[in-house]
Amino acid sequence: MWLAMVAACAMPLAAAPIPVLIVDGQNNHKWQETTPVLKRLLEETGKFTVDVSTSPAKGGDFSTYNPDFAKYKVVVSNYSDYAGDPWPEALRKKLTDYVGAGGGFVSFHAADNAFPMDKEYNRMIAVGGWGGRTEKDGPMIRFRDGKMVLETKPGKAGSHGKRLPYVVVTRDAKHPIMKGLPAEWLHHEDELYDSLKGPAENVGLLATAWSDPANRGTGENEPALMTVRYGKGRVFHTILGHDVEAMRCVGFIVTLQRGTEWAATGKVTQKAPKDFPGKEKVSLR
Repeated sequence: MWLAMVAACAMPLAAAPIPVLIVDGQNNHKWQETTPVLKRLLEETGKFTVDVSTSPAKGGDFSTYNPDFAKYKVVVSNYSDYAGDPWPEALRKKLTDYVGAGGGFVSFHAADNAFPMDKEYNRMIAVGGWGGRTEKDGPMIRFRDGKMVLETKPGKAGSHGKRLPYVVVTRDAKHPIMKGLPAEWLHHEDELYDSLKGPAENVGLLATAWSDPANRGTGENEPALMTVRYGKGRVFHTILGHDVEAMRCVGFIVTLQRGTEWAATGKVTQKAPKDFPGKEKVSLR
């Protein structure tokens, strides 16, 4: 019995779950449907505990809406004011201060449409679309001749064609979020954002997707997955996940789970699953 007790004491303790806060409440996408999926996908890993903070509806009173970001290791945003209300300036500053001081942030799909007027938010997400963004807000991220380049071009920021499957290409296979994933994989039908513009500072390009001109695309390798260093904080930016159907893609699920862990801790402990998609066929859950 004594030996068993010693052995039990020598076993490593399981890591405490990472506290996550999802913010939602307004969006030009169906946040009421996608937030429960985000919560489930994170919690099913056993690595996260997830709370949700829902803002007032459009036109509502924001005076008492004040999420306590400091309680969490990472904030996942499912909020966009593209068809609604921006957060009050003090709350936006509270978020960017939290990340700048070392908090994690995940920009999920239309969250990069949010707060176009806020310079610090734009710095935090690197590039964004819609809401009046143009070349005045910064360049576009391009991948040409094997490297990331920045291109300044007149015109509105943010566009996409019809929701179709598209191939996601890994551009930084050594990054913890992408390590062990295929070089190319077919993502389930989804919006492929293009022409995103912003400061593009301290950004790492993890993966791109080719925007097909036959589907109103740019003919460019558009950024699909990115990281951003904002102050002492880490940001994971994914354009994937328009709706619950797109979120069934194992590629989306795994990169979301890994990206959230990395934003919170700087590490990824989750292994690549056997059902991760390849280039020829989508993989759904």
